[in-house]
Amino acid sequence: MRRTVPLFTCLVLAGSLGSAPAAEMAAHRAFYHLTMDEQRASSDIVAAEGHMAYEVIDACDGWATRQRLQMTTTNRDGQNIEMETDYVTWESKDGLKLTFHLRQLTDTAVTSETSGEAALEREGGPGEARYTLPGAMTKTLAAGTLLPMKHTEALLAAAHDGKKFFAAPLFDGTSEKGPQDTSVTILGLLPAEPTSFPPLDSHPSAKVHIAFFDQDAATPQPDYEVGMRYWDNGVADDLKMDFGGFVMDGKMTDFVIIPPGC
Repeated sequence: MRRTVPLFTCLVLAGSLGSAPAAEMAAHRAFYHLTMDEQRASSDIVAAEGHMAYEVIDACDGWATRQRLQMTTTNRDGQNIEMETDYVTWESKDGLKLTFHLRQLTDTAVTSETSGEAALEREGGPGEARYTLPGAMTKTLAAGTLLPMKHTEALLAAAHDGKKFFAAPLFDGTSEKGPQDTSVTILGLLPAEPTSFPPLDSHPSAKVHIAFFDQDAATPQPDYEVGMRYWDNGVADDLKMDFGGFVMDGKMTDFVIIPPGC
């Protein structure tokens, strides 16, 4: 399980919402309960459960986010494996700078860690990412590359233009390999309706599917896929997280809006 599923990279509004302005991104805190939805015959994993906490804060000149995921998987021999991921970012609101740190543990041992910063010459690149972990290195960010929050804004614009698909390179710092290619499909629309969380009741939502591809992969298969329901203010629920050998469901169990600190 390499990716940490950064939710803020995936916001989509449905095209049929027309020319109505998108809602502003909501600074918020959300918690999710994770359960296994599907176990594939080729996988050694027979059971899995966990939880995820996601927080995005309006930091005046940027967006500060933190995503923590904990999951316990059980293999065919009955052995439990504990996995934890902690992913923290700050992105300037002009979409030109990103700092990132990701740490992943398996049974308390660090199995993956990335840290560094990225800078674009202008929105959409080009630019470069400079890593300090897992070692000092630089990755080129080609023209067209977006940082996470600007990736979100581009998805919103594409959706409001009535498009059903969106594709763009994305750099979020979750892999030492550098940027990934993303392909987004808008699967369906839901009008504003009562929910278990009243702050969301007035917001329309869209169901989307996002595939992430390593740019240097030898096969055209995605490295990771996720489906979800997204409200137009950036809050996500009904996650379908496809890790290849198994698929996890994520249901939001708690949610609160965080007032701006500016």
